[in-house]
Amino acid sequence: MIELGIMIEAGAWERLPDAEALAQKAAEAALAVTYEAGGAFEASVMLTDDAQVRELNRTWRAKDKPTNVLSFPAPEQPGATGPRHLGDIALAYETLVRESEEESKELAHHFAHLIVHGVLHLLGYDHEVEAEAEIMEGLEVKALATLGIADPYRDMAA
Repeated sequence: MIELGIMIEAGAWERLPDAEALAQKAAEAALAVTYEAGGAFEASVMLTDDAQVRELNRTWRAKDKPTNVLSFPAPEQPGATGPRHLGDIALAYETLVRESEEESKELAHHFAHLIVHGVLHLLGYDHEVEAEAEIMEGLEVKALATLGIADPYRDMAA
């Protein structure tokens, strides 16, 4: 189980009215396909805009540009009680919309994919090397399938 604290920091997110419920379902789907499935977790999700994500990306990753999703894993706290805080996720609305249009994907489906992607990062998965990317993408595809969302990578094969 995962409890999300969702903050809407930019008005454009009202165009995706079910964002909070969909984020919850996507986060639960990400957990369900990992070894962490039986644990109790919490995470924060900030739904914001390109300007704020650009600032976060510049500050924390030295990349002066917006991106679709950023994940900030929290360190484990030995001896802590209650749900384990996984960390924070930030999503940029304009980038989400632009990518979903460019890739001919439903906005809600792309949003769910980015939530799954972000939660997997919080759990320690990465895609910096090919072997890790294959594992992470496989988990994303499996989680999205449980939500009735098609493989987002199927048309990207070389």
